[in-house]
Amino acid sequence: MTMLQSAPISGDITIAVGANLPRESGETAAETCLWAVGQLACLPGLSVVAVSRWYESAPVPPSGQPPYVNGVVRLSGQADPAWLLARLHEIEAAAGRRRTVVNAARPLDLDIITMGELVRASPDPVVPHPRATGRAFVLLPLRDVMPDWRDPVTGRCIDTFLPGVAGQEITPMPARTECLHQDRAGGSKVNSD
Repeated sequence: MTMLQSAPISGDITIAVGANLPRESGETAAETCLWAVGQLACLPGLSVVAVSRWYESAPVPPSGQPPYVNGVVRLSGQADPAWLLARLHEIEAAAGRRRTVVNAARPLDLDIITMGELVRASPDPVVPHPRATGRAFVLLPLRDVMPDWRDPVTGRCIDTFLPGVAGQEITPMPARTECLHQDRAGGSKVNSD
């Protein structure tokens, strides 16, 4: 079912966070991802409920780019889809992202993956993200924060999509590395024990 939504959506919202270039100011891709989580936490009407573990993944589609750092942030609250997309683009721009070439390497990439049970084909953003179920770097971190998630388009649970992405390169980052990056970025320390 396709619905056009102009009113704010309430409930769980998931945002994919990724980066594979350092920022001009010198922060690594991992540090930029953690900075982005802090920026998401500052969005009015939304609060961070969970952050997935961080993963290192090969670019999709394959290219000569450096590997990505990827994760998913689960937010709770209320937001209009178009308003949220505009805020994500502002955060990307603040991190140095320039939208020039499709699938280019970038210091930050933020995508709306889900907004509750919303199914929206147009206008932008399309929700759920149209390529989310074909990407390991979205599915694995999404499963970390919403293990019972079902695709509102197909009704399929998240685990049924995993065999389709089995060949994609993705590795969980060491928990202690996450702690070091969070401490350096000024965020809260994660207990890795």
